[in-house]
Amino acid sequence: MMLLETLQFLIKTISELFVLVLLMRFYLQVARAPFKHPLTQFVIAVSNFAVLPLRRWIPAWRSYDTATMVLAWAVSLLALISILLLNPLPYDLLHPQSWLALTLLALLDVFRLSLYLLMGAVFVLAILSWVNPYNGLRPVLDALTRPYLRPFQRAVIGGVDLSPLVLLLVIQVILMLPVRMLEMSFLMQLKMAV
Repeated sequence: MMLLETLQFLIKTISELFVLVLLMRFYLQVARAPFKHPLTQFVIAVSNFAVLPLRRWIPAWRSYDTATMVLAWAVSLLALISILLLNPLPYDLLHPQSWLALTLLALLDVFRLSLYLLMGAVFVLAILSWVNPYNGLRPVLDALTRPYLRPFQRAVIGGVDLSPLVLLLVIQVILMLPVRMLEMSFLMQLKMAV
């Protein structure tokens, strides 16, 4: 039992880390972050082995790297299936309702990890603004977070910009309410299909 839990943990952790790299690649391209930055170069180098072959089959859509997003979804889906197969509870993965629930769970997982990525970027940017405002990572983080912080820019009290705090609170509420409720609903659909 302990070995199965360890294996499930490893599958979940490794797949989520790779999905985070893929999402960072996608969002860095969308945000037009500096291409020569070491972080951007690292993300591209780590994910090229999987993204480049897939681009032959999945073309870009309106300059969006759809191959990267499809790959992020596919990795999430494969991880979910692997974890369910290792689960001692029986799941009928051949039932169409199960496949619909798994597909939606993988999409929700990609969305959840996108929110975590945004939270991390906002958190690091906020810390850098206090500790080292001229850090080389700031232009990349600024490109990633600027569109999401802009609606909250009016939250300034006593000369302190509270927009990162407000955005972090909004993300937490989204993660706690709609994302968690949808996740529970899809998991119930999986159990009902058994």
